[in-house]
Amino acid sequence: MATSADLDRMWTVPNVLSAARLVIAIACFVAIERAAWANALGLFLLAASTDWVDGWWARRFGQISRLGRIFDPLVDKVLVCGAFVLLAARGEASAIAPWMAVVVVVRELVVTAVRAEMERMGQDFSAGLSGKLKMVLQCAAVALELAARTWPEAAIAGVELRTAATGAAWAAVITTAWSGVEYLAKAGALVAGKPG
Repeated sequence: MATSADLDRMWTVPNVLSAARLVIAIACFVAIERAAWANALGLFLLAASTDWVDGWWARRFGQISRLGRIFDPLVDKVLVCGAFVLLAARGEASAIAPWMAVVVVVRELVVTAVRAEMERMGQDFSAGLSGKLKMVLQCAAVALELAARTWPEAAIAGVELRTAATGAAWAAVITTAWSGVEYLAKAGALVAGKPG
């Protein structure tokens, strides 16, 4: 039976924020399905911002936990993969093509499986620079796609939101594939006993 101390370690501020992000992500998916683009954009931006906050809080106040190391990236994957899949399903008007969603989902499944095995072996398999960059670009692609649907005629510095969303989607997919290869290489080096 879980003790009070166990629950305190489990329900830290970062873990509560991750749980809230999961709920917000589901609400965002509902908004996308209903084509409530402004609501979906607001919910997505709120969910994405909590990812930065919970990471900062965990490091600043020493609340890094085993649950958080698993739960936080899992919720990130639900948010991004769900948004990519749902937006790709909206047809040719979407800057996110179905094959892009497949690349993102497959990469996340593979890296999650590899990370779980590395953690089981006692190896540190935290996100590297490429993993963090791909998350930023994935979020940018989703946010710009939602913004382009909210304000179809809008532009940023003379660049239409639709064009910006397409560029961000390509950048996200390229970085996603690159980071996946990098993680697999790192895992191979760890298994071979040559930490990279």
